[in-house]
Amino acid sequence: MFKKIIFSLITVLAIPNLSAQYKENRKKIKTTRVDKAPKIDGILNDKAWVNAELCTDFVTLRPDNGKLVSKEYQTIVKVIYDDEAIYISAQMNDPDPEGIPQEYTTRDNFSQADFFLVTINPNDDGQNPFQFLVQATGNQGDAKVSNGDEDFNWSAVWQSAAKITEKGWNVEMKIPYRALRFANRPVQSWGFNFHRRLEKLNTQHTWTHINNAVGRWTQYDGLIEDFRDIKPPTRLNFYPYASATANTFEGHTDYDWSVGMDIKYGLTENFTLDATLIPDFSQVGFDDVELNLGPFEQQFTEQRQFFTEGTELFNKANLFYSRRIGSSPIDQFNVESTLSADEEITDYPGKVTMLNAIKVSGRTKSGLGIGFFNAITEKTTATIKNNATGDTRKEVIDPFTNYNILVLDQQFNQNSTVTLINTNVTRDGKFRDANVTALDWHIETKDSKYNADGSVKMSNISDDINNPNTGYTFDNSFGYNSGHWNWELGYNFENKDFNPNDLGILFSNNEQTIYGNSGWKTLQPTKRFNNYNFSFYNQVNFQHFSGIYTGYNTGFGASAQTRNRFTFGGNLNYNAEEKDYFEPRQGSTSGIYFLQPERKNINLWISTNSQKKLEVNADFYYSAYNNYNKAAYGFSIAPRYRFTNQFSLQYQLNYNKKNNDLGYVDKVNTNIIFGKRDRKNYTNTIAGKYSFSTNSSLSLSFRHYWGAVNYNDYFNLNTNGGLDSNSTYTSENVNFNSWNLDLNYIWQFAPGSQLIAFYRNAIFNEDTNADLNFSKNLDNLFEESQRHTFSLRLVYFIDYNKLKNIF
Repeated sequence: MFKKIIFSLITVLAIPNLSAQYKENRKKIKTTRVDKAPKIDGILNDKAWVNAELCTDFVTLRPDNGKLVSKEYQTIVKVIYDDEAIYISAQMNDPDPEGIPQEYTTRDNFSQADFFLVTINPNDDGQNPFQFLVQATGNQGDAKVSNGDEDFNWSAVWQSAAKITEKGWNVEMKIPYRALRFANRPVQSWGFNFHRRLEKLNTQHTWTHINNAVGRWTQYDGLIEDFRDIKPPTRLNFYPYASATANTFEGHTDYDWSVGMDIKYGLTENFTLDATLIPDFSQVGFDDVELNLGPFEQQFTEQRQFFTEGTELFNKANLFYSRRIGSSPIDQFNVESTLSADEEITDYPGKVTMLNAIKVSGRTKSGLGIGFFNAITEKTTATIKNNATGDTRKEVIDPFTNYNILVLDQQFNQNSTVTLINTNVTRDGKFRDANVTALDWHIETKDSKYNADGSVKMSNISDDINNPNTGYTFDNSFGYNSGHWNWELGYNFENKDFNPNDLGILFSNNEQTIYGNSGWKTLQPTKRFNNYNFSFYNQVNFQHFSGIYTGYNTGFGASAQTRNRFTFGGNLNYNAEEKDYFEPRQGSTSGIYFLQPERKNINLWISTNSQKKLEVNADFYYSAYNNYNKAAYGFSIAPRYRFTNQFSLQYQLNYNKKNNDLGYVDKVNTNIIFGKRDRKNYTNTIAGKYSFSTNSSLSLSFRHYWGAVNYNDYFNLNTNGGLDSNSTYTSENVNFNSWNLDLNYIWQFAPGSQLIAFYRNAIFNEDTNADLNFSKNLDNLFEESQRHTFSLRLVYFIDYNKLKNIF
């Protein structure tokens, strides 16, 4: 039945697409083969450029979409090639070359600088281009794009140079064929577009017009024809590394060292194998840990490069939460419950070691994406000592584990995709195994105005009596997105047994929601505004297991940017009284719930002109509740100052306060205890960077989080979701601190090769001193032992083709 539904959707909506990319007015040129490659120096006087056709007549992408660029700011691009690479030159006119913004930054980051960007789509499918960017400073950026989403974690090794001239500025680029994926055909035509950002004018130009009223920007490529007799090279790159680490805590220093290698290998013209052998994550940034009193785990962002680069296929259907791999042990059988009266745990590892990981991914000319991911973690044990006999024993808290993902993703009509994905976790021995399968779809009509978006998923868990075997979820919406308007109407549910959390992350199941949203946006600037927009959402919520109505949410939002680049916005939100089956911690099918009070909320935010030396971002919120005298408010302010083009510093303060907050504390016999508490937290962060050159930089990341909780009263949860006073129960207050300071020096001493020096200072503290003021809390924090970590890491890039020529 389900297959019939999907087939019908495809049949009705996926009519052959006469998209913008194939209209008669599509820009086309022919490229030129050269015998001698140009020197990549930003000086466009090489003979190689003389006979190349011109890409010109750029138009405005934003703010005046579709307007022809004036002659004084026009851009001229040329594309040539040889047996090794594609070469691109861009001459960008500017009547004030000395005024071109040139703030330095690190690779793959944008700054207050003009940039030139090229998108290259060898398959010319309108969905999956490669992207290469050069700023006026010479800084590089690159990304893989999938359905309009840019993945700047993807990196290639290529050459570029930028040069300011009396007419404006120039760019030269050499993009080796090993940085791309393309078929082995005698004559080829590739999709191309070129973008130019003028920071001081707040405009962006493109070679081919991108209509902001309909479709994705990747559907509007021009065509560069006549690539002849180019052959995909052997795509084999090695990234051997060596690292050394010193870790000092409480006067004791541990030393460690590691060697390993990352490998990228082109299995075919379009498929690549990525492998990390003996991975080293000693220089990964810190997590933004917070005091968590809620019923759900805190989610952290992934910072390990192997799990962030080239994972767009594996993130389909939201089943892959890579932090599960190498996280804390699952301890399924609760090792503490196995202790005798004389035993204690003397060593309990906090993390599981990953042994290696591979991923294979690519996409055929017909649009079929195939991905395979595999990772292995080693067995992890806790050490238990018998204090009576002195004997020790080991208890497995996380077994040898294999993680797998298989993805089949079929794209078609430049705007639609259907995906089948399976994730599997296999654990050695008596520990549980898990498997999740999903079918995911996004299908648009031929004019990209209407769409159907949704998924169906099923989870299976074995060898765990606390988790039922099979669960499922369904979601589908119908929407419209064209011109000024967009809207969506949909329905979703997760049944009580759906659980993807062995390799994914889902906070709650046993829910169903009917939802809808709509929005309106400007397409062209007005006299006073570059753009502005409005949005509205609402949803009605039910429990899936029982069908009980649980609550209603709605909201309205708006934002705008003035001609002077002052951006502001806000939203109003309303939550009706809600039956919360998760806060009591008794299971969503227990029938026990807490009646969350009605909530009214307002949020406001501003952002000043980022081109100025001083930029300020700030926001404020206030929430009022209809019961328990509960209220919440907070603000953040983040000034950033650019001292020079090479040095900038940003500070951010976040403050949040909840008065008379209510939440679960404990269960005593049959009584579920809730506490009324005053909560506050401060987060201070500092981020700074100093660029010595485009290849050498020093960066600072600092964060201090302080959360404090004072309990005032205690209650028993009654059968109606309300609270009855409990005058006998007491618990301790909470004072929670997390302090991290990271200092990184990165030197790219050769293409693709880096030397990284890393220092971290970390302090953690949790006690009951919640009444301290900010200054005394810092004094209290610094009484704790500090952890100092220093590491040095060397990574060297080796291209097999260069190595082959040497030997």
